[in-house]
Amino acid sequence: MIENELLKADIEEYLKQHENKELLRFITCGSVDDGKSTLIGRLLHDSKMIFEDQLAAIKNDSKRFNTTDGEIDLALLVDGLQSEREQGITIDVAYRYFATDKRKFIIADTPGHEQYTRNMATGASTADLAIILIDARYGVQTQTRRHSFIASLLGLSNVIVAINKMDLMDFSEDVFEDIKKQYMSLAESLELKNIQFAPISALKGDNVVTRSEQSPWYHGETLMEMLENTPIAESFNYEDFRLPVQYVNRPNLDFRGFAGTIAAGIVRVGDELTVLPSGQSSKVKEIVTYDGNIPEAHAAMSVTLTLEDEIDISRGDVLVHSNNQAEVASDLEVNVIWMAEQAMTPNKQYDFKFASKTTPGAFSNIDYTLDVNTMAHGEAVHLKLNEIARCQLSLNNQIAFDNYKKVKGTGSFIIIDRLTNVTVGAGMIVKKGATAAKVSGGNISEFEIEFNALVRKHFPHWEAKDISGLFK
Repeated sequence: MIENELLKADIEEYLKQHENKELLRFITCGSVDDGKSTLIGRLLHDSKMIFEDQLAAIKNDSKRFNTTDGEIDLALLVDGLQSEREQGITIDVAYRYFATDKRKFIIADTPGHEQYTRNMATGASTADLAIILIDARYGVQTQTRRHSFIASLLGLSNVIVAINKMDLMDFSEDVFEDIKKQYMSLAESLELKNIQFAPISALKGDNVVTRSEQSPWYHGETLMEMLENTPIAESFNYEDFRLPVQYVNRPNLDFRGFAGTIAAGIVRVGDELTVLPSGQSSKVKEIVTYDGNIPEAHAAMSVTLTLEDEIDISRGDVLVHSNNQAEVASDLEVNVIWMAEQAMTPNKQYDFKFASKTTPGAFSNIDYTLDVNTMAHGEAVHLKLNEIARCQLSLNNQIAFDNYKKVKGTGSFIIIDRLTNVTVGAGMIVKKGATAAKVSGGNISEFEIEFNALVRKHFPHWEAKDISGLFK
């Protein structure tokens, strides 16, 4: 590799080039035993990212556990838990790092079992791309649908469908095209956009890093080439500027700056900004970074902004362009993935963390649960482990927010149990809640809002239409 030669010749130049490479975060997901961990092991092995002592240990463990009939089991590079190695499955999310001449990569290997759906959602929440593996022998399975739905729900715009174990199907083009047709039908219903397909054998290495002679009919890129060339800049929103304030920097009387990571958009010196939820406005005086002042900054950069006017801004506020503002409300309609053994109960108080702001609140209603296998809606009084639902959320304080698919940074949140301080769920904002929408339109009284909350507390199985019918 070119990198290795540069590393030997000029270490400083190597580090400089490495620092400036684009970073791609991706996950591998799919049904149990589709070969996710083996694929990651193959990527690490064929890109020369495994040390000799690691390879020797893997060879010894492969003989010990014998999960691949004498072959080197590259999945053991990722499946580090004893229970994972004994069963030949992935239980927890495993993160691995590697790099090529073009990009740096962080991989999240996520479990395929249904009971570990929360682990898959955790890995997908920070990813730019998803590799969905499909066993060529079985085609699209229930877990394929489940993980594709979660990828869609979490706003992943780049998907690579790796049809694995093609060596067991003699690299049949008909098998590949049939599975491709199956998945495209699923993708249309989920509104997945940028989809690529590759016929591979993770165990043998066909079409993973090097092109395979077993599939002369396939003229597309190898899996590694797809990872290197898939454009990820498109996944950033550069239109809507959002800066959740993480820290107010006041080192002396002459400097007052507002630090944070830009969640979306571009900001320039002189831009007029508005602070939400207070609504105060000022212009950008300076954009300060570790390397000095700059004239403009964009999404994913960590900066400190100073303003021309002294206005009240604190941690948890959101800075936006005055002519392109986020919404502000305390009642929200949200999608929730529940991640705790103890079920979610409507009207129970939880802490909700939105970017840099934390506020207490409660779910006022579960509108419906989502069966991710059939996409059907169901009814529920409580939300159980790994269930996904559309809910109404009532917060004790107003927040600035966006639809999750528009801006992830201001459209997502985590749910924290107030007694144990454990994260029990994650959510994606859809829009203002039904109550908030009615209030803003002046169609509902404060008494009716309080009455709605009271009825939902004592009659959680009632639907919104049943409650509203009491006022007719």
